[in-house]
Amino acid sequence: MHFHLTGEQAAIQDAVRGTLADTWPMERLHAFADGEDDFDKGSWDALMALGLGGMLAPDSGMGLLDAVLVAEVVGEAAAPGPLIGQLLTVAAVARGGNAAAGEYLDTLTSGETVATLVHGGSAFVPCARAADLFLIVDRDAGVRLVAASDAEVEAVRATDRSRPVSKVAFPPDAGARLFSGTDAMTARLADAALVLVAADALGGAQKVTDLSVAYAKEREQFGQPIGRFQGLKHQLAHMALDVEPARALVWYAAYAWDAGLPDALRAAAMAKAHLCDVYVRTTRAAIAAHGGIGYTWEYGLHYWFRRAAFDRAWLGSPAAHRARAAALAGW
Repeated sequence: MHFHLTGEQAAIQDAVRGTLADTWPMERLHAFADGEDDFDKGSWDALMALGLGGMLAPDSGMGLLDAVLVAEVVGEAAAPGPLIGQLLTVAAVARGGNAAAGEYLDTLTSGETVATLVHGGSAFVPCARAADLFLIVDRDAGVRLVAASDAEVEAVRATDRSRPVSKVAFPPDAGARLFSGTDAMTARLADAALVLVAADALGGAQKVTDLSVAYAKEREQFGQPIGRFQGLKHQLAHMALDVEPARALVWYAAYAWDAGLPDALRAAAMAKAHLCDVYVRTTRAAIAAHGGIGYTWEYGLHYWFRRAAFDRAWLGSPAAHRARAAALAGW
């Protein structure tokens, strides 16, 4: 068992991080948040050019752990685009055996066809106006793939300005059925979604911690860096101690999913619950550590705070997933 990333995995993260540094700087994020679009084609095409779309295809040689490493960097950059939905749609279509859905596989893998994730009966979907396909994953009803032409999409003002959501409605039983509610793949896709959201939260929490530490070293008060003040030292230490141990929880959940371990379902639930709480706590602490500038629109910390609020609510609350984890453990 490896307890650290392999050279290849580190290279994947470096490639994604470098691509987003070039295509998604803070200035671009500000412009996107001030605009009306829910999708940024430039950054999306750059990510898809790295070959990320097919990471969860059965013949890719990769697994959920590799996808988690990408989602972590995407969360770190607060990048737009329905990456989680795209990865899961490729995984579902490639394994579903539905001929009509299978026709989309090549363009989904390349990123030319854009797919987003719909959680069960939820009406609010990220990047819905740009999506060509909707992957509906419902633990009870199963998995369906619905074309955008069958969806009614209404833009709403969203909390998360980096991944705007829309209100979406579908006709009953629209689209191609990929898996039934009793099929084991339905639960696996639902759990993979939880782990990928947890990875997005991990990347964001690490980002705001790093920003806070860097600011504490640069900002001076009373003739010295504010990082020398004991109260702020303790606050930054608490942030780091909240984030770093959580990394193992996410990585283990992905490893358990890949390996089909008996506790994979519970690990996914715990990762989603814990990381989303950590993300909210850390972004709040980061804004406090920055003082007044942390509250300004121009500085941009609020993007990660808003993203943390969405990650926490999306796919179920931490309380719901802790209750599920307890039930799975027989408590």
